[in-house]
Amino acid sequence: MQPHYTSIAFSLIALAAGLGLLVAGGELLVSGAVKLAGRWGMSPLLIGLTVVAFGTSTPELFVSLSANLQGQPDILVGNVIGSNIANIGLILACCALITPIRAPFSFFATELAWVLTASLVLVGLTFYGSFGRIPGILFICALGLFTYSTYKNGSAQPAEEDAPPQSSYLTSISLCLAGFAGLGYGSTLFINGAVDLALFFNIPSLIIGLSIAAIGTSLPELASSVSAIRRGESALLLGNVIGSNLFNLLMVMGTAAIVKPFALQPQLLIRDLPVMILFSAVLVPMFYYGNKIKRIHGFLLLLGYVGYILLLKP
Repeated sequence: MQPHYTSIAFSLIALAAGLGLLVAGGELLVSGAVKLAGRWGMSPLLIGLTVVAFGTSTPELFVSLSANLQGQPDILVGNVIGSNIANIGLILACCALITPIRAPFSFFATELAWVLTASLVLVGLTFYGSFGRIPGILFICALGLFTYSTYKNGSAQPAEEDAPPQSSYLTSISLCLAGFAGLGYGSTLFINGAVDLALFFNIPSLIIGLSIAAIGTSLPELASSVSAIRRGESALLLGNVIGSNLFNLLMVMGTAAIVKPFALQPQLLIRDLPVMILFSAVLVPMFYYGNKIKRIHGFLLLLGYVGYILLLKP
């Protein structure tokens, strides 16, 4: 890979500018999404699982497609797996440290089952050694089925009683589009600067994908999730994280495989895929028995994520 900028200074400027755009974009996206929920009579959880999750997953899609087309499938795969780990171990953990995240397990049990199932299918494909066009098409079809069933089931549920006053469609959609633009361009700046720094220090591409690229493309989820927490929208936060993880697996991996099939390294089975599945599975007992992620849970998740990052040795 070739550096995007001519000096380390420009790379650092890109990192800072990208982070600012990500924070602003996350705030605009959440604001617009909540307004749309009020206009359409949809629950914040449904908006989080669809509109927000799709929007905040677009950086993963763009970065992964670019990496695959440039002959860097390790960055593609590492980006998806690392982002899914970061969404729970970093984003949910940090939000839980700010305030406990409360929601009945029944609110998202089906969606979490989708994530775990898609993760296990990816494990099977890794045993096979490659991700071809046929699995990619099946992943995209599964995404369409998930989106349809989620909307059909969620549209029957009334919006929360304390939903904000309705705004015009133009205002709501404009906020969402502005948020998407900020997230997309901000993530591009951040990733370009981060990857340049990694290349300067000779870090392998898989490690770039699992760590720097994964954290960078997860910043939209972090920005949107913090905004949701500030607004007291725990359901939207959970929908965003779980929906983003599923979109990463089905949309990003599926689309990339259709465009250009890629190899899956066996070493993913030893460390990265088991960690990704573990971080998703641990949510089951937390919410099933307590209906919330406590601050101590957030601390343990964050500790586990830091431990995982430390295992990523060049």
